[in-house]
Amino acid sequence: MSRTRTTLRRAGAVTTLTAAGLLAAAGVASAHVTVHPDSYAKGATDGVLTFRVPNEEDNAATTKVQVFLPTDHPVLGVLVHPQDGWTAQVTNTKLKTPVKTDDGTITDAVSEITFSGGKIAPGQYEDFDVAFGQLPDDTDQLTFKTLQTYSDGKIVRWIEEAQGGQEPENPAPVLKLTAKGAEDAGTSTASPTSSKGSESAKPTASADDSTARGLGIAGLLVGVLGLAAAGFAVLRGRSAGSRTE
Repeated sequence: MSRTRTTLRRAGAVTTLTAAGLLAAAGVASAHVTVHPDSYAKGATDGVLTFRVPNEEDNAATTKVQVFLPTDHPVLGVLVHPQDGWTAQVTNTKLKTPVKTDDGTITDAVSEITFSGGKIAPGQYEDFDVAFGQLPDDTDQLTFKTLQTYSDGKIVRWIEEAQGGQEPENPAPVLKLTAKGAEDAGTSTASPTSSKGSESAKPTASADDSTARGLGIAGLLVGVLGLAAAGFAVLRGRSAGSRTE
């Protein structure tokens, strides 16, 4: 009986650790600041980018979000959608290399958008919509480094870029730019519905959540299989003992 209890305890411990590890990894993955859709065609015009900002703290609210737009490959004609409870401050920067368009030469572009005055409570998220007139056609992706400030003073810097195919701890939102005509990225990937202020902020519900749930279920299945294997081993041991006697 002592051997049986030891076997079951070990199987239970393995099950708990496996499930906990998978769920923890899934939780980290679902807390990132992201941009939607995640791809557009190069040179796309008259579209909308939605920056989804989840609150990953348990005891603090998000009070400020700073989104930095690249100026080496500028996004032209940026307009900010009014967000109930939030104030948007737009910063323009003079371009080192002016951009020639059908409407003339562009010498400056938006380099930063700061959203403040509102709150994103724990367990909720907010969507910030930004319209654009034209995306660049001379790069394969745009990186939008983002700073997220909490009510307790903590600042999370979503500024890291993936290297070697591995996702960093605090990845910056990245928009992939596909070849013109390769796909209608702006319409094939649905943009999240805009939030209407902090009172309508909803629990995070993105594709990452489905991944998290899948990993959690996988962890539980592994645990069940582990317990079943342990039980089978115990029964075989008892059967072998009976034959020996």
